[in-house]
Amino acid sequence: MLMTNNFNKIGFLVMLVAIMASCKKSGPSAINYDPAKQLTIKNVAYGTDPAQTMDVYLPAGRSAGSTKAMVLVHGGSWESGDKSDFDSAVMALAPQLGDYAFFNINYRLAINGKNIYPAALADVTTAISYINSRLADYNVSTQKIVMAGASAGAHLAMLQGYDKNTDGHIKAVVDLFGPVDLYWIYFNQPFPQFADPVLVNFMGTDAVKDSALYAQASPINYVTASAPPTIIFHGTADDVVPFNESVRLDAKLHGFNVTDSFVVYDQEGHGWTGAKLTDTYTKIVTFLKQYVN
Repeated sequence: MLMTNNFNKIGFLVMLVAIMASCKKSGPSAINYDPAKQLTIKNVAYGTDPAQTMDVYLPAGRSAGSTKAMVLVHGGSWESGDKSDFDSAVMALAPQLGDYAFFNINYRLAINGKNIYPAALADVTTAISYINSRLADYNVSTQKIVMAGASAGAHLAMLQGYDKNTDGHIKAVVDLFGPVDLYWIYFNQPFPQFADPVLVNFMGTDAVKDSALYAQASPINYVTASAPPTIIFHGTADDVVPFNESVRLDAKLHGFNVTDSFVVYDQEGHGWTGAKLTDTYTKIVTFLKQYVN
């Protein structure tokens, strides 16, 4: 009987070692991070919540001294959307920006009273901290970061770039029709019956009850002379995020002499395709090559 127990213990230990070895092989340490080679890693966990994942695109020939980082934040009214929404953007930009690594992130969505502001913004900050923690593997400079986002994602990208950029490492912001003044939108959106519930879902309250919180969550209130260069894209017929939001941001940046470019697409709504989307990618590349060195 004793011999049987010993065999059982030995068998258990062998199985445990095998499991541990298997886990080690499938973890980050098993990935070949050779900086000479291009590498794509999908669904990298940067936090403990299932929503806190990112897709990592590392270019060939990268180095911590020369390879910049672009962090992409998807839209979806803070309550939907997915990092896959930016897959085509990465595919379009990566060949033209060979000295960039791309980090396409998911974040916790505000649903049924959960993950209200500032949860999503905290996730963006956490994602950047995670990238910093993996510098030895990624061979990317996080002293040269570009924040890019569309719609609600642009709102989060701007908050990160204007308010959370305490170390000055965010060198540019790409704003695709993002809301900049949530308080103003609450009272001025042309279809408040649709817009206001979205804002309340994200903020956890309305702008009448907590105007200070809405001001705190508005990127325009953090624009100063030290704000990073910003390129803005907006369609004049946008009925989701009013075109005036970008007009006001452009004026605020100009008032502080911040380098910015405001690209207007006449009669376009909340996003566009075709030749104008190609033009957007071209203008992003040109802007970053000029102002992020």
